Amino acid sequence: MKSVKPVLVLALGLMSAVSAQSRADALADIQKAGVVRIGVPQDFAPFGSVNTDLQLQGLDIDVAKLIAKNMGVKVQLVPVASANRIAYLQTHKADLVISTLGKSAEREKVIDFSQAYAPYNNSVFGVASVPVSGPADLAGKVVGVARGTFQDIQLTETAPKTATIKRYEDNNAMISAYVSGQVQLVGTGDFVAYALAEKAPGNKPVLKYIIHESSCSVGLNKNEAALLAKVNDAITAAKKSGELNTIVKKWLNVPLPQKMATTFQ
Repeated sequence: MKSVKPVLVLALGLMSAVSAQSRADALADIQKAGVVRIGVPQDFAPFGSVNTDLQLQGLDIDVAKLIAKNMGVKVQLVPVASANRIAYLQTHKADLVISTLGKSAEREKVIDFSQAYAPYNNSVFGVASVPVSGPADLAGKVVGVARGTFQDIQLTETAPKTATIKRYEDNNAMISAYVSGQVQLVGTGDFVAYALAEKAPGNKPVLKYIIHESSCSVGLNKNEAALLAKVNDAITAAKKSGELNTIVKKWLNVPLPQKMATTFQ
């Protein structure tokens, strides 16, 4: 009896080639359809949430619309959650994911990432009249944090012994403390600074210094070089025109970091 192994190997090779070609044609498929499907958050303000008119709004929503406009196609917003956003790419329910997605070695094994489009930093914020530009300036001051968070851990390690780390049970309790004037400084994520600015418009928090720097990127399936280039072109153009900086300031209450604004890969 003749072996079928060579035939099987050939068949698998052809299937792999067809699959790779299909992935490589993603941009062409989008342009042919005239629509790009983008996974976005719907319950994580200010990156993505539902407004009173039941419409999606937020930083990631604006970036999704910006990229679609640059590609010359319509945008179809596909609500995703943190747990399923990569799966939506892999099962082709979305062409791109713009959902506070950060790069990691594990994620880069299964998907590709665009250049960074927004910061996702952990920082110290506070009232404008309190001069702080680094950990040493926290000496003798009180800074609020949500208990057990990354900011709690980092500030405990880096703040001077004379600083008081005031711990609250969650972000909402910390925000209330800032709004009511119980604390003038907080250690938190940039996205919480947005909530602080919304609830304390007369005393908007000012960025003092960054505890830990991170960023958000657009996610897409592997081996889609043409699509990746198109997305990066859109982000680069938005950085150079200042449009992306406007979006980031609108939703995060912080500017696009200089390093990110001048990085185009």
